[in-house]
Amino acid sequence: MAAGFFFRFNDNVMDSTRQQKVARLLQKDLGEILQGMPREVSLGAMLTVTVVRVSPDLSTARVYVSVFPSEKGSQVLENLQKAVGRIRMQCGQRVRHQLRIVPALTFFIDDSLDYADRIESLLSE
Repeated sequence: MAAGFFFRFNDNVMDSTRQQKVARLLQKDLGEILQGMPREVSLGAMLTVTVVRVSPDLSTARVYVSVFPSEKGSQVLENLQKAVGRIRMQCGQRVRHQLRIVPALTFFIDDSLDYADRIESLLSE
């Protein structure tokens, strides 16, 4: 049981070199794409692609996005889910020479900064 938790917690250790290269490529390109998105999608919030995790068969990618201010996170996530087709198409145009198939994108909010701030405030009390 403990070994399964270890591998789930450190799942990026198990990624192949190809998965890591594709993840880095997608992270870079998606960051640029999201910065150029219309204001209606980002709601004026600052978006940062923090982590991209690609499945072993390279068919799906989990994209973790940090949103500042974090109060807009749920609405921005909803807008990203609605615009996932446009985002994937733009990503495909950028990576067409490196990848045969663009992975299906799924967006998630990365709240690790909020979590770290909360831990720090609890420790300072």
